[in-house]
Amino acid sequence: MPPEHKDSLIERIIEWSARNKFMVFMLVGALFAGGIHSMRNTPLDAIPDLSDVQVIVFTEWEGRSPNLVEDQVTYPIVTKLVSAPGVRVVRGYSFFGYSFVYVIFEDGTDIYWARSRVLEYIQGLTGSLPPGVTPTLGPDATGVGWGFQYALVDRSGKNDLAQLRAFQDWHLRYWLQSIEGVAEVATFGGFEKQYQVELDPDKLAAYNVPITAIVSAIRAANNDVGGRELERFGTTYLVRGRGYIHSLEDLRLVVVGADARGTPILLRDVARNIALGPEMRRGAGDLDGEGETVGGIVVVRHGQNVLQVINRIKQRLEEIQPSLPEGVEIVTTYDRSDLIQRSIQTLTRTIVEESIIVAIVIVMFLLDFGGAVRAIVTLPIAVALAFIPMYFMGVTANIMSLAGIAISIGVLTDEAVAMVENVHKRLEHAPPGLTRRQRQEIIIAACKQLGKPLFFALLVITVSFLPVFTLEAQEGRMFKPLAYTKTFTMAGAALLSITLGPALIALMTGAKVVPEHRHPISRVLHRLYYPWVSALMRRRFLSIVIAVIAVVSCVPVYKRLGSEFMPPLNEGTILFMPTTLPTVSIAEATRLMQIQDRILKSFPEVATVHGKAGRAETATDPAPMEMFETVVQLKPQKEWRRVPQKRWYSDWAPEWLQSGLRRIWPDVRPITWDELIAEMDAAMTIPGQVNAWTMPIKARTDMLTTGIRTPVGIKIFGTDLATISRLGEHIESVLQTVPGTRSAYSERTIGGLYIDIVPKRAEIARYGLNVEDVLMVVETAIGGMSVDPTVEGRERYSINVRYSRELRDSIDDLKRVLVPVSLAMGAAGSEGSMGSSAGARSAGSGANIAQIPLGQLVDIYTTTGPPLIKNEDGALTGWVYVDVAGRDIGGYVRDAKRAIDEKIIDAGLLPRGYRLEWTGQYEYMLRVRERLQVIVPLTLALIFVLLYMNFKSIGATLIILLSIPFAITGSIWLLWLMDYNLSIAVWVGIIALAGLAAQTGTVMIIYLDEAFHAYQRAGRMKTQHDLFEAITYGAVQRVRPKLMTVATTILGLFPALWATGAGAEAISRIAAPMIGGLITSTVLTLEIVPAIYSIWRGRQVEWVKGPRPPKKSWEELSRLFTELERREHGAVPSPTPAPESPAPERANGTKWVLWLGIAVLLAAAIGMVLWNRRSSGGARPVPEPISNVITNATAPAALPPVELTADERRTLDELLKAADAVSAALASDNLEQFNQAAPVLTRALNSAVDTFPADHPWSPLLLRTAEHPLNVVGDLVEAREQFLPFSTAFVELVTIVRRQDTASARVKLYRCPMAPKPGLWMQLEGPLRNPYFGSEMLDCGVEVIP
Repeated sequence: MPPEHKDSLIERIIEWSARNKFMVFMLVGALFAGGIHSMRNTPLDAIPDLSDVQVIVFTEWEGRSPNLVEDQVTYPIVTKLVSAPGVRVVRGYSFFGYSFVYVIFEDGTDIYWARSRVLEYIQGLTGSLPPGVTPTLGPDATGVGWGFQYALVDRSGKNDLAQLRAFQDWHLRYWLQSIEGVAEVATFGGFEKQYQVELDPDKLAAYNVPITAIVSAIRAANNDVGGRELERFGTTYLVRGRGYIHSLEDLRLVVVGADARGTPILLRDVARNIALGPEMRRGAGDLDGEGETVGGIVVVRHGQNVLQVINRIKQRLEEIQPSLPEGVEIVTTYDRSDLIQRSIQTLTRTIVEESIIVAIVIVMFLLDFGGAVRAIVTLPIAVALAFIPMYFMGVTANIMSLAGIAISIGVLTDEAVAMVENVHKRLEHAPPGLTRRQRQEIIIAACKQLGKPLFFALLVITVSFLPVFTLEAQEGRMFKPLAYTKTFTMAGAALLSITLGPALIALMTGAKVVPEHRHPISRVLHRLYYPWVSALMRRRFLSIVIAVIAVVSCVPVYKRLGSEFMPPLNEGTILFMPTTLPTVSIAEATRLMQIQDRILKSFPEVATVHGKAGRAETATDPAPMEMFETVVQLKPQKEWRRVPQKRWYSDWAPEWLQSGLRRIWPDVRPITWDELIAEMDAAMTIPGQVNAWTMPIKARTDMLTTGIRTPVGIKIFGTDLATISRLGEHIESVLQTVPGTRSAYSERTIGGLYIDIVPKRAEIARYGLNVEDVLMVVETAIGGMSVDPTVEGRERYSINVRYSRELRDSIDDLKRVLVPVSLAMGAAGSEGSMGSSAGARSAGSGANIAQIPLGQLVDIYTTTGPPLIKNEDGALTGWVYVDVAGRDIGGYVRDAKRAIDEKIIDAGLLPRGYRLEWTGQYEYMLRVRERLQVIVPLTLALIFVLLYMNFKSIGATLIILLSIPFAITGSIWLLWLMDYNLSIAVWVGIIALAGLAAQTGTVMIIYLDEAFHAYQRAGRMKTQHDLFEAITYGAVQRVRPKLMTVATTILGLFPALWATGAGAEAISRIAAPMIGGLITSTVLTLEIVPAIYSIWRGRQVEWVKGPRPPKKSWEELSRLFTELERREHGAVPSPTPAPESPAPERANGTKWVLWLGIAVLLAAAIGMVLWNRRSSGGARPVPEPISNVITNATAPAALPPVELTADERRTLDELLKAADAVSAALASDNLEQFNQAAPVLTRALNSAVDTFPADHPWSPLLLRTAEHPLNVVGDLVEAREQFLPFSTAFVELVTIVRRQDTASARVKLYRCPMAPKPGLWMQLEGPLRNPYFGSEMLDCGVEVIP
């Protein structure tokens, strides 16, 4: 007697849920309410916080050069902190008067623990730093903490920049800083008020007053004291001495000494001027190019809800509006909350669209509205349940976390749909006349039957996401929220499938089930699929070969795909970061910034332009003076300019027809982001300036993670800054020649200008002076010493003492600066040195003080040195910034590394002891690649183990795993068709696809096994023909449920693929490989799995030779298996009509409802495609404009025609023929012909350069083309590598030639989308012939329009 079956835990839960519906409804209702509460209280953000855990150590040492700051401050701090626990890297920046040390900790480190460790290690530096130098910690913010930015504007002219700066520094800043969640409010721009005492050296000499005496006197004249208290007549009076300086007159009356007759010498007697002036500044601000302004940056505290903090800021700004000075307004120039709202709207809209599409598909395929509702109701509940763990784990609702829900929508209902479908099948085969309780027992048994498979299906999908959980650093912070929410959503759906699902399905006792053979969709699918599978059983090996060819076909396509770290997240705000020469002054930097801002504001798409030159007053901004950071806020995209777009009907259709077609295929579109950036970059060609275009969050994240603000960077490590600088300039010039380089800039590590003042020790010893005595005069008289601060209520301003500007403008003027010398002690030691107190006592006596010109005591000369010094983990470094356009990052870096290897390393220009480190996005790509190479195979092995535990068969498990390469085939092809690069987002989509593909194969194996074992139990499984019949039935009979689960997933992902708006770039690249992979996986699974299954199961039957038995019709085969299933379920066979006999009236009505639903779905899909094309500009047009291909190419414009001389015409024709000969040689794979044509082309090009005069409009393009000569080579690979940059420049020339010379209109321009970008070439005649691939893909290409 067979052992009694014992229910598993999952089966017991299913049965309990079906029998205790009310309790289940109550529990699920409570969880749903908790999910809604969590959803409403989950913090919102645009993207996850991608920044590393950082602690900033900021040190100010006023007036010191970068060398001094590096040697005495930055280097000791860096070398001390580099050994702190959990530290990953320490970067030091030494500026003029400032030191920044960025300590980056390992992931997962608590920021406040990190801050305490840094404080602990800094305490160990006591005594190692210069006197008076105290390091401080920066704000407890992340690298992307800059969440809000504003400008103070007074268009009435009632407040100057000093007043605006005072209001910002002493009032507005603290009003905002008191808001919960704000770590710091940083100020930049404007002028900080300062009391400036400009001394007259002639008067100092006349009165014999040393400058040290003046410093001491000012300090002594600026003080308040307390006199305790005084009691009078029972009342207490507090006594205070009021001596703070409050006005210029107070300062003028300061006594600095007395003359020989005892007459007091006042400060005004020895000063040339005492006035209010601006403090020395290292930063400036501008708004819209209209002039300088005062700006503020709000830094959000670590771990805070950015959206809530910004809303509090806006509320506070409204509250203080009446308190603003008259005429002052606050203009918001950057607001991250707008990006957050747009991102959430994009994902919310996508999730709603996906849910609607999935619901429609389920209703259509089930043809049971009640059963469909029972499955669909799990959608919103599962989504709500996912927010409960999100809320308690602190996962914000952002683009990536909501994307995890979005890509799960299509599979959330799979478990519930599978149960409903299984119930339909069991009820269909149940005997007639059953009571309601009997039908309920059948329903419960049907639900329990799928408990274990559903659990393992969920486990496989969850385990397939294991590689995402193992990602680290920036990519881990980006995609782990997606992995969490996808897992939470799937877990919620699984919980509902064994609780709420059975409870709802148990109510289906009275449901009327449409038999499978009467289901209209099934009938159509059976008629189409049955002949296919029948033929497949006769040509099994041929079908396998076809599948292998299909999989192999994606290999060359994969190699053509570009690579990038992450798709660009369009934040809707531009951060323009140009760099100029390191010797730029604050006045020149301000002038350049205003020019830039005026140009940018002239673009109609721009709302505001807020520029910053230099640094803001915050430890989070280590920007040097030569770096600009301009925030460009754009208007909504619907307000952007519209540009012409050539459509398929543009050339031939009459105007009346075009007007109608424009409504479907508009021939105008909004200007794209890349086109706008290209136009701005072309307009910002300012001599001595290198442009870089990025976005605020991306730039902050990149600068924190690697220090590099551009997509690609090179760090040069070495021991000598001069050598590093020379090497950087070599690298810069090499990178300029690499195709795709928008700009390359090497920091001039020795580009600063210095005036060195070196004491003559022998001379100063003759006067009894020390070096400190001389250098103190340099610090005060020349540099200007902030003597003391004034206290004016809430405000504090410094008092500065120095010589007048005209007295220190040249080296000769500096030599006349006076140094006080005591004559009483001669050249004696320390007694003769002039300390400040000695100078004060003897000031004006005229007996023991002499004033010696500085030129007698020092050597003064100009030299060069570092404008700033960078080190990483204590090693000196210089950085090369590279901005890339029109190419994928991976392909660009490969070419750039090859160029650097050939022209720098192999040429011996890299000295021993120096090394290059590629960083930026490329560094992240390498890190992810190395990790996935280990994790993905382990994940596949784990999936294999799970599948084996379920099927207990290695053969079945291997067949299921074949679905994964089938799926990857479609992913690669769709990525190529959509022109997507390989990125982390794409790989996440492929990882998610692996679990879904395995699920598809699992469903097919389950149904094939059912049919196989049914034949076995009936004793009919004897020969291979019986096996083929069973496989055919198992594959065909359940094709509708299989396609239904796939259709819900694929169609549910289409809104994600077509999404537009903030965050759409990432979600579309996740959805694309999933959709492409599921399509090919399904097609190949329907074809190949039955063939391989027959080979595997063929070992268990007898293979007989001889003629095949007559092929059964589908009606006969279906009738046979229906009877077998009825017997197995205890039903009595009944003489029912054939499966394909006419259905009852209700089925006919249902059929019409089905076709109506299909029509509606197709109409909706077409409408979404057209809407997407209208909003995004449509698919890639054929032919396409040249401006879409070449980054710096302009849109077609009416250029004036050019008249050519006879020599110019002849030279042009020879040049075009020579270029066409080279292209033809490569297209025919003829290396010998290429080597013959290349020198001819070089001569023709040089001849053209000589023939056309320098002022000819084509001469610059000819010269640019001549920079890429073609040489004789040894193989075709090298020939085509040479041809790419030449052809790109030459096509740009031909584009202009065609527009200005009608005789050259015969020249055709082509582009190959599979060739290295841009993949352009020209031809004079003949059919299209591809020079990049030759005979391999000779006709690959598309014509482009000049």
